[in-house]
Amino acid sequence: MKRSRIYAAVFIFLSWNVVTYLILNYSHPNRLVEEKISLDTEIGALQEKLQIQATEHDALLQRLERAKLEMQEKENEEDGKKEGDKTGARNDSTPLFLPLPILVLACNRISVQRSLDQLLKYRTSAEQFPIIVSQDCGHGPTAEVIGSYGYKITHLQQPDLSDIDLPKKEAKFKGYYMIARHYKWALGQIFHKFNYSTAIIVEDDLDISPDFFEYFWATRDILITDPSLWCVSAWNDNGKTDMISDDAELLYRTDFFPGLGWMLEKKTWLEMEDKWPKTFWDDWMRHPDQRRDRACIRPEVPRTSTFGRVGVSRGQFFDKHLKFIQHNDKFVPFTKMDLTYLLQENYDEPFVRLVYGSPLMTAVKLLGGEQPNLQAVRIQYRGKENFKSQAKLLGIMDDFKAGVPRTAYRGIISFMFRNRRVYLAPPSDWTGYDLSWN
Repeated sequence: MKRSRIYAAVFIFLSWNVVTYLILNYSHPNRLVEEKISLDTEIGALQEKLQIQATEHDALLQRLERAKLEMQEKENEEDGKKEGDKTGARNDSTPLFLPLPILVLACNRISVQRSLDQLLKYRTSAEQFPIIVSQDCGHGPTAEVIGSYGYKITHLQQPDLSDIDLPKKEAKFKGYYMIARHYKWALGQIFHKFNYSTAIIVEDDLDISPDFFEYFWATRDILITDPSLWCVSAWNDNGKTDMISDDAELLYRTDFFPGLGWMLEKKTWLEMEDKWPKTFWDDWMRHPDQRRDRACIRPEVPRTSTFGRVGVSRGQFFDKHLKFIQHNDKFVPFTKMDLTYLLQENYDEPFVRLVYGSPLMTAVKLLGGEQPNLQAVRIQYRGKENFKSQAKLLGIMDDFKAGVPRTAYRGIISFMFRNRRVYLAPPSDWTGYDLSWN
């Protein structure tokens, strides 16, 4: 009897504990769900806060580095003045040493690793050439690749990943709308948040030449000095190997905005920022309202080539043209050269004299190999259709943007044809581009 009471007491005790446990843990299942949601929210907020702090720390580091370089520059100027006082001459040998950032625009291609590896391989100084990768699309694997470079680069993530609502007939162009939105945000970060005065812009599908950084560093002072310039580009639209010479030192002025690795000043960005287009930003830049009769510098031998067959254009332009463009594989010491010949006041008259002083020849005779002793010839075009037919015969790009043929300067296209320099040029009384040529 006593033992039965003990068993009963134990049973009641255990039952009470089980019931209590069930009441505490299962009577409010919604509360557990709510607690999990709350915890997830807190974790997300913490991650976002850490990302913001990391970006702010990167920006602070960049500002401190710029301040350091500016102090060094001032010290060098003072030393130069002192030396000049002693010798009676001004010392101009110390170059401008403000950093020149490279902005890499990325989205959802893990092959960005190929571009970043080359940028880091050829970069001579992290302080001189900080690399900032701006990523759109929120693609996790691509973010992991970019993040794997750690302190070697700065990784920004475009915050507006919202869908862009378009009419049905424009839906196929959504990718171009997203690209334009990303460009505006990323350039704003470069010129406002980081407060750089000049920047090189590349996308995540470009190979670069060994002298990529040398080229832009040397031409930056020309860009800043000459108000008739508004960009420097690494690209030549007619840069196929059989259409360029092996003179890797040769640089030109062009009225056509080339893109595909280009340098821009902050003051130019401030002109465009408030009216930046919603799509097709590169064609928009080629319009006279933006170009304003200004030119870009471009090379004879490209300093970039693209491996980006997969993209918003679905590879059509790549297969027909872009894959045949080859970038320079030699190092040219541009910073040791006098590039002032590219200033408009030094360039225009000699260039026009050279072109219109070249013997006149027809495209048919050129194709026939006549007068092989002539190393440079001029082929004249009159009107849009005449230009297009001759360009097709000679194998160069035959399209226009806002009336400007690709690579043209003062209407003149310079290229190589069977080891001869050819100038496809309008009549010498040319007065300007015709906007109806599109």
